Amino acid sequence: MLSRGVDQGSIRTQETRRSTMSRAIPTFSLDTFSSKDFIVKDFVENLSESAIPASRRSGPAHAQSAFDPKPLIRTFESALSRLGNLSEDLTEQETDLSASVRRAESQHNQNVASLSQKLEQAIEQFNRLDSSLNAIPTDPGLDAEADADAGGAAALRIGERLEELERQRARAEDAKYLIGVWLEVSEKGSLRPLEEKRRLGGAEKVKCATIARQLLRICTRLDPEFARESNRGSQRSSQLNGKRMNGFNGANGVNGGKERLSTGRNVTRELIERFLESLEKDLLDQFDEQYRRQNFEGMKDCATALRDFNEGSSVMGMFVNQHQFFIDRSQLVTDEVGGDAETWDRIADPDSDPPGVEPGLQALIDEVRLVVQEESFIIKRTFPFYEEVLTRFLQRVFQQSIQQRLEMVLQKAGSISSLAFLRTLQASRSYISSLVDDLKAHGLTEHPEPVSSTIAAVLDQQLDDLFVPYLLGSSYIDREKKSLEELYSSLLFKFSTYHSRRKKMPTSLYDRLNQRGRQLIDSTREGALKSLGDTGLADSHKAMLRRIAGLKDQGDDKGKTEIEVTEEDGQLSLETAKRMLKWLAEGVGRGLELSGGNETPKDVQALLGLLLTHMGEIYLDNALENALDLAAAQENTKNEPDLTYLPSLRTTIQTLHLLQTSISTMLLPLATPNLTIRREIDKTMTATISTLEAKVSSILQRTIDATLEWVKKLLLSQKKSDFRPRDEDLASAIEALQTPTCLSIYTFLTRVSNLAGPTMDGVNLSSFLEALATGLRTHLLDHLRKFTVSLTGGLIVSKDITKYAELVRAWPLQGSEFESSGGMEVVAEVANLFVISAEALRERLRGAGKSQEEVGELKKFVERREDVGSVGVQAVLSAI
Repeated sequence: MLSRGVDQGSIRTQETRRSTMSRAIPTFSLDTFSSKDFIVKDFVENLSESAIPASRRSGPAHAQSAFDPKPLIRTFESALSRLGNLSEDLTEQETDLSASVRRAESQHNQNVASLSQKLEQAIEQFNRLDSSLNAIPTDPGLDAEADADAGGAAALRIGERLEELERQRARAEDAKYLIGVWLEVSEKGSLRPLEEKRRLGGAEKVKCATIARQLLRICTRLDPEFARESNRGSQRSSQLNGKRMNGFNGANGVNGGKERLSTGRNVTRELIERFLESLEKDLLDQFDEQYRRQNFEGMKDCATALRDFNEGSSVMGMFVNQHQFFIDRSQLVTDEVGGDAETWDRIADPDSDPPGVEPGLQALIDEVRLVVQEESFIIKRTFPFYEEVLTRFLQRVFQQSIQQRLEMVLQKAGSISSLAFLRTLQASRSYISSLVDDLKAHGLTEHPEPVSSTIAAVLDQQLDDLFVPYLLGSSYIDREKKSLEELYSSLLFKFSTYHSRRKKMPTSLYDRLNQRGRQLIDSTREGALKSLGDTGLADSHKAMLRRIAGLKDQGDDKGKTEIEVTEEDGQLSLETAKRMLKWLAEGVGRGLELSGGNETPKDVQALLGLLLTHMGEIYLDNALENALDLAAAQENTKNEPDLTYLPSLRTTIQTLHLLQTSISTMLLPLATPNLTIRREIDKTMTATISTLEAKVSSILQRTIDATLEWVKKLLLSQKKSDFRPRDEDLASAIEALQTPTCLSIYTFLTRVSNLAGPTMDGVNLSSFLEALATGLRTHLLDHLRKFTVSLTGGLIVSKDITKYAELVRAWPLQGSEFESSGGMEVVAEVANLFVISAEALRERLRGAGKSQEEVGELKKFVERREDVGSVGVQAVLSAI
């Protein structure tokens, strides 16, 4: 339409124009104005130039005629007319375009409405479909979130179903392929499909191994089925032959066919087995080659493929057996056990601290620690089933390398002594246990995290298996008892020898009751002699036992009569008791570390019995028996009692206290888990301690009796003239401070108290001295009733009593029953009765607080006055 307007709008030459204006007016169209180069000024200039004649533009000014505006006017009128036509055409085109736009907009709105309706219908259909999939009826009030969750669950189930279908499809394809390979192998005897996969390597080689294993299982399963079918076919054929078709040989044909089938299957199985063997060998060689190159990815591919061969045992065996650690240690692990003689002597010496683990075993364990940690990294990268490989590697390390070296070290220690064996066993287990703890903390294949529970259990089991032969049953505690018995017997050897010679035969009932102690001494001594002379013991061990026994030369233990003992050998020593308890404590601590606490109560009971036998019955009991014999021998002696055994009694009391404390604090708590054993231990300990304490009390009582008996004998030496001097002796009697009898008693009791002081302390010393003071007071009161006392003699009596009181006052009797009953003041009051006048005597006897019985007792002393017959004294006595 626009082009038509342009054609019709072209400017033509008006025929009515004058002949002088024969030139055509320039033409233009809408394209002229739509051009990017259109300029109004240029357009107007073009119109003006086209209206001026050429002669006028080019001629000289004087030749030109006057300006004529008419051509310009006509030109511009023509251009304006053409512009009007173009404007009309443009307006018409605009109107048509606007109508088209409105129609297009209307059509667009209709299309949008239609599409919106279709979209709503699609959404509604989708919701209905989603609801039907979720088996949930459409509910306008259903929560959108719950609807979304239900849709998600349905989608998840659909996805799982699709995955299951995909797996079934994959299995079906694998089964189809497997059947094809089986037919290829069984009918044609060709392994071409497997060989092709084998040559591809990588994952295809793994798949090749899997397929071959499946084919082998098919062969294995088909043979039993064939046997059963063959038997059933034979039975059916026999029935048919007997009933219907005599002479028919169809059964034989069937059997023959199945025999041929069986033979074919055997050939197929042999073919597959040979292929598997070749494939396994190929994979093992490839694994070994990759291992030497340290190509972990290649090793992993081979290990994955070999997993189907005997659960990977072949590749695990190759990896472990060819490990450089076992090759290098195969010779070193059997090297001679190291350590110099001095070190082994320290191990066997109970008074020395053990030096630690054997150097060779220590070096091996240190190397194992590094090798296992480094190798775990390789195992993790190489094997998909790395935990099984690590388990096999750890088992080989513990059961071969460590166990072989441990057995050699323990054998060497056992040849030296029981103590050396036990100490070596403890040190070895402690060091290997630290290895296990370090490996657990490192993590191994789980590094830097701790090891898995499976590997931790493997490590613990390997540790336990190493030491089970030495800790099983009663083997360990028997070794501990044997070691302690050897040490105790050697330590008490001279002590036992001394007391065995002290008294050979029992002569009294008390001696017969203590015969068991002597028997134990003899058995201990004989056991020590046997150990010292045992040819089966190592020379170093025998030398150690002789040193403990105090024997310098080997000839000292040849015979019973050749052993020289002194009085000191028969005395108790606190240091000896401490050594015995120290050795026991070491054994108890070792038992707690090695046994794990399961058999601790029983072990403690066994060790307690050993301790009570040697330290209680052999050592303490016989020392107390010796002291008791000495105390009993002093009771009826004609000379002053020899109480020099009292200081040694202090050692006995301290040792007894140390024994009781050690049992209560060290052994009894360990037996708490087993109440029955604890009660038995408590009962045994109480009985032993009570018996020993009773002997100590008996010794002290006999000492008191012997002391008071000697005091009584000294009082009998008192002269009658001491308290009733003659006139010629008055001066010397008055000048004397005390009588000789008083001085001798004072000196004797002072010596006894000086011996008792270091022997006892606290309540024991107070009780002992209180008994002496009470006995002295009793003897003095009885003594004063036997003498007639003059006035001068009364002064002498007062001096003696003052001396006795001075002695007793120095003793620690404050708050004792002796002090509460008057102490020595009672004797001093009696002495005053001999020197006071008759009037004072009357006041003294009538003093407040005195009972009739006490007055009667005092009257007996008054009757011993020399002036008892005087009027004043008789008046006092008559008034009572």
